Amino acid sequence: MYIEQAYKGLSEGWRYILGILGVLFVWQTIAAVPLVAALALKDGGMSAMMSGDIGAMSDVLGSNTFLFLMLLSFAIALLSVFIFVKFVHKQSLASLTTSRKKVDYKRIWFAFFLWSAISISFIFLDIWLSPEDYEFNFNLVPFLTLAIVAICMIPLQTSMEEYYMRGYMMQGLGVMTKNRWFPLVFTSLLFGLLHIMNPEVEKLGYGILIFYIGTGFFLGIITLMDEGLELALGFHAANNLTTALLVTADWTAFQTDSLYRDVSDPVLGWDILVPVLVVFPILLVLFSKKYEWSNWKEKLTGKVLSKEEFLALEKEEIVQH
Repeated sequence: MYIEQAYKGLSEGWRYILGILGVLFVWQTIAAVPLVAALALKDGGMSAMMSGDIGAMSDVLGSNTFLFLMLLSFAIALLSVFIFVKFVHKQSLASLTTSRKKVDYKRIWFAFFLWSAISISFIFLDIWLSPEDYEFNFNLVPFLTLAIVAICMIPLQTSMEEYYMRGYMMQGLGVMTKNRWFPLVFTSLLFGLLHIMNPEVEKLGYGILIFYIGTGFFLGIITLMDEGLELALGFHAANNLTTALLVTADWTAFQTDSLYRDVSDPVLGWDILVPVLVVFPILLVLFSKKYEWSNWKEKLTGKVLSKEEFLALEKEEIVQH
């Protein structure tokens, strides 16, 4: 009962409204100060920032510096999530993360290595099938710098999104609405729509949002079915980390000193739908077999227990043990 873990802290609706808006404010204003300040100190930095051109801002600061400062804003926002949970809700980080007695790091690593292997395989398969679309971009010192920044900072960026949406928001909306389907649908749509300002959307059109929203639903489903964030944390970190290290393009949100550069003219095609319609369902089956998931309808659309019902159930389980 992952959503009901919210009852292990102070779970009044106003606290979640305050926290959701408060974290959003920190993320979009205070957390952006280091990046804005760095751009302001550089010639052409402010004009690049006002244009919203990620490529221009990356050119002004250098790709690795820009990446670090962009990811730093997520790290600051993640800290704000933890602060709200600790001081406004009096809730433990463990109960925000999982319904298990302690965080299952094996689940995080399993999802991380599984999706890393799949992502790397797809990337190199595409390079093999369409070598004319890629340029080998390896440069030792910039790549090593990128690797250090990416390995240290990208898991913080992806964890912020998971803890904020699939964690804090999922639990908060669940206890407020007393059902599971609304937080699943809301957070999945929000996750997709938050990517609407990405340069990929401008280049490929709004159809790319099918992939982002579909990914949001996939992450929400595995969170509710597995009763914890562990699989989502591992998957999301693997997805962004492999992309940042292996392939970059002039039209993506992550413009890095990666191993390869995609020089093709991007076209929205079936490659966007394959993960959502084929790969993610296969992963759901794999996870469900490995972790023995059941009661899909109840876990994804059923009601959320009241605080009294949850505490009574917890007490009963303690007595039985």
